[in-house]
Amino acid sequence: QVRLVESGGGLVQAGGSLRLSCVASGRTNSRYHIGWFRQGPGKEREFVAAIRMPGRYEYYADAVKGRFTITRDSAKDTVYLQMNSLKPDDTAVYYCAEDAGAILSSLRNPANYDYWGQGVQVTVSS
Repeated sequence: QVRLVESGGGLVQAGGSLRLSCVASGRTNSRYHIGWFRQGPGKEREFVAAIRMPGRYEYYADAVKGRFTITRDSAKDTVYLQMNSLKPDDTAVYYCAEDAGAILSSLRNPANYDYWGQGVQVTVSS
């Protein structure tokens, strides 16, 4: 059973930056995806970014490309989401999740992820 714990959310002004962390434990396989998703008020959960392991291939939603960066620290088994040039539209609860099946064609679909963190609130004021 994989456990994911997020941290790093908060309140920031538009144009500012935040870094989210997702610490994993209990994993036994080496091929998986770690994704970041977000759910804004009254909206469906949407894909933000993902990293595919092994190989550390990165994938981004068009809305965040060029502003957000996903990275992984292998020693700490932690995935980070560096968010720069934040906009009010980025306000949401952010979740990290793991897809143990690692099917590339479904990397952006939250329904294919097996394990989820508790979520952290990110609020961007204008």
